[in-house]
Amino acid sequence: MRFLRFLVIVAVVLGALFVGVDRWAVGYAENRLAEEVRSRQGLAGSAEVEIHGFPFLTQALSHDLDQVDLQLKGIEAEADGRKTRLTQIDASFHEVKLNDGYTGGTAKRAEGTALMSYADLTEASQSGVTLTYGGAPGKVKVTATLEFLGRSLTRDVVATVALVDAKDSKGGKVVRVRADSVPGEGLPGIESAIRKRTDFDRRIDEGLPSGLRLTALTSDEAGVHLTLNGSDVVLAGS
Repeated sequence: MRFLRFLVIVAVVLGALFVGVDRWAVGYAENRLAEEVRSRQGLAGSAEVEIHGFPFLTQALSHDLDQVDLQLKGIEAEADGRKTRLTQIDASFHEVKLNDGYTGGTAKRAEGTALMSYADLTEASQSGVTLTYGGAPGKVKVTATLEFLGRSLTRDVVATVALVDAKDSKGGKVVRVRADSVPGEGLPGIESAIRKRTDFDRRIDEGLPSGLRLTALTSDEAGVHLTLNGSDVVLAGS
């Protein structure tokens, strides 16, 4: 009986040690992978990684992870000489095959969301306008001030923000902002002058992990929300 009790104690201790080592290993792997992602994406912000599944060590030995969650903040995409900032990305990568160096991998599938705040969308316009929530999903308010025929005019217009197919050879999607209507006040050329400030297209998919695609867009008080998904998505270092 005493020997059996001893075996139980040993088993409990070994089990606790295994759990402790496993949790230390997953924490180390999460931090290392976060640094690889941050370096690969050229982030000015942060990257956080959470690896799901227990035990982690058996997954690592087989180079197969069930699920990896990734949160990125401060991502900059550059296209046509313009930089566009994504405020935050939250993505889940499923069935991740790790590379030999454990510095990244490729997910069989992934999905997530991206947020572009109105401050970042305002910066992306690069035309001196200010963008805020437009009061309904898919709508933004654009405030533009311009000099026209010696007068300083400030106008608020409601615009539709949408995800549309890019027309260049790169393909993919672009975020498009178009004023629904512009008050002309009877002045010739006023509408076209305001639209030069309020209407714009911006490509942002070049800042995403390779394989993730933009599939949908809406807006609310927090900003513009984008839906992401893809297959064979690269998660750093692959």
